[in-house]
Amino acid sequence: MEKVLILNGLNCANCAMKIENAVQKIEGVQTSTVSLATQKLIIEVENVDEIEKITNEAIAIIERMEEGISIQQDVNKSNNAEEQHSEFGKDKTIKVIIGVVLYAVGLIFSFAPWIELSIFLIAYILIGGDVLLKSVKNISKGEIFDENFLMSIATIGAFAIGEFPEGVAVMLFYQIGEFFQDKAVANSRKSIADLMDIRPDFANLKIGDTIKKVAPDTISVGSIIIVKAGEKIPLDGRIIDGYGALDTSALTGESVPRDVGVGDDVISGTINQNGLLTIEVTKKFGDSTVSKILDLVQNATNKKSPTEKFITKFARYYTPLVVALALALAIFPPLFIPDATFSEWINRALVFLVISCPCALVISIPLGFFGGIGGASKNGILIKGSNYLEALNNVEIVVFDKTGTLTKGVFQVVDIKNNANFPKTDILRYAAYAENFSNHPIGLSIKKAYAEKIDENNIQNYEEIAGYGIQVEVEGKNILAGNKKLMEVKNISYPETQEIGTKVYVAIDNAFAGCIIISDELKVDSKDTINELKKLGVKKIVMLTGDSKTVGESVAKELGIHDVFCELLPNEKVDKVQQLSEQKSKKGKLVFVGDGINDAPVLAIADIGVSMGGLGSDAAIEAADVVLMTDEPGKLVEAIRIANRTRIIVWQNIIFAMVVKVVVLVLGAGGIATMWEAVFADVGVSLIAILNSMRVMNSKKGE
Repeated sequence: MEKVLILNGLNCANCAMKIENAVQKIEGVQTSTVSLATQKLIIEVENVDEIEKITNEAIAIIERMEEGISIQQDVNKSNNAEEQHSEFGKDKTIKVIIGVVLYAVGLIFSFAPWIELSIFLIAYILIGGDVLLKSVKNISKGEIFDENFLMSIATIGAFAIGEFPEGVAVMLFYQIGEFFQDKAVANSRKSIADLMDIRPDFANLKIGDTIKKVAPDTISVGSIIIVKAGEKIPLDGRIIDGYGALDTSALTGESVPRDVGVGDDVISGTINQNGLLTIEVTKKFGDSTVSKILDLVQNATNKKSPTEKFITKFARYYTPLVVALALALAIFPPLFIPDATFSEWINRALVFLVISCPCALVISIPLGFFGGIGGASKNGILIKGSNYLEALNNVEIVVFDKTGTLTKGVFQVVDIKNNANFPKTDILRYAAYAENFSNHPIGLSIKKAYAEKIDENNIQNYEEIAGYGIQVEVEGKNILAGNKKLMEVKNISYPETQEIGTKVYVAIDNAFAGCIIISDELKVDSKDTINELKKLGVKKIVMLTGDSKTVGESVAKELGIHDVFCELLPNEKVDKVQQLSEQKSKKGKLVFVGDGINDAPVLAIADIGVSMGGLGSDAAIEAADVVLMTDEPGKLVEAIRIANRTRIIVWQNIIFAMVVKVVVLVLGAGGIATMWEAVFADVGVSLIAILNSMRVMNSKKGE
């Protein structure tokens, strides 16, 4: 059981980390995760009965630690980026401007020492008073090692050694950096809000001859809604009147409109570009495609990557260590080095303190991963967590299901081989009756080829034999329709045909009647996908299929796949993936790509389960770790490239931040770096790292 709280006004990465750690210590809490990007606290509890008690404890902790945060328990209530509280309100901006004017006066004109001190002190309080106040409040709560404390000590220390202008300048530069950092985080949240733009604002409910504009979540299944040109489809449904072209780009990243008409299923979040559509609602809003996608994107930051977890743990020890070193730097050199003064070494120690805040890492790394997830979403790829995004960098084995994944899954009856005693028309007719209750593409193709109305009164004792086929009585005759294994299990002799295609063997009253040959086409980008995966360094590409060896090997050869396993039952696919998983290295990952409907067990055991065609399948969105919203296997290549791009940017931030901090620490200890360089190493590096992280959000198709 999990509880989600929205922390409006949470803009401090260090604060987010402290809240996460404090809530984690509450008895009964399994995990506590705070996402600065979405301002959400997700609490997983062991006992459902304790959820209210734990929630109240968590709220009390947050209110004690961070007074400026507004806690919202209704996660469905809007909290768009534009509505979020900013650290830099009108009052604070005015104070800072007045402080800057006084600071400039103190620099330009000469005054008596006590007047000069007064001017700089007033300027300092106006510019950095809120930082000092927060520091005092946090110390009273036992929270010492944060940026407010470090900046307060550093600037007060500057005043103590007579460096008034430098003390004010450092606080001013810090506030300017915080302002731009605040704006950068707000822009990142705005990007998240833009991803949420698929949420429909209203629905036109048809009641009799009138149309009423209502909220989508108030409409029940079976209701009739009207969607005009230019409007979003608010709920999943089926068109009962009208024709139009749907813009699915917000969900799939594809710009080509999809033509729809009477009888077609449509999904929420798409836009009707032209025409007037009358739609019968088939799912309530909470179960709709758009609702599931919104939930996925918003909660993607809940599952942290190993890199994020490492940075959080690193920051926990890094800041106290640097503070201890700063203290040692202030005390010991003057005691042991001749002519060394305390004022000089205290100044160097203050530089150390300013540098020690790990904000650049704590903010930019999660934003980098969220940017990657957001960029993937724009391209029609839903990744359920930054842990899966990072794992896509280490793919060694990719296992594809064949039907509906590498092939179109659109079957056609191309030939019927018959025993001389049974006409082809009878074979097709009995097979169509046998497949009447099947939604499998093969069964649908047989019914389509038969093209006549099926009288269900003539069907008795229907039995589906998983992995083999169907046994049924039609007009008193015992009909078997399935693969050759079904014939073998029922001890029916049959001649094997060498024609390429999926074969459905038909027996009538335990006598072999004939074989229906069905073909399936390769998807347009299947071959390119295999080639691109090889270029990306995937060591092994495997295809699994329940189809015959002839068909499976023919498809694999055409695609350039060397490892193919055919005639597999669903449980045998699971066994095969487990065997393949043993062939990867310790850090390597196995990806299974299937249709998300029939492959749920295999998707579950793979390191990364990828389902195809989320546009038409609830099961696809539920079952996998990554959902490709269209039926293009090439989206997997895009997902891996986005993961690679994200990793590069994340590590750019880590290396850049650490190198700058180490260099400035060394220069500061040597007395070369001043407070200005120290503040740049903190706030400046944070800002650059955040802006760099936001580049991931702009991952374009094909990058």
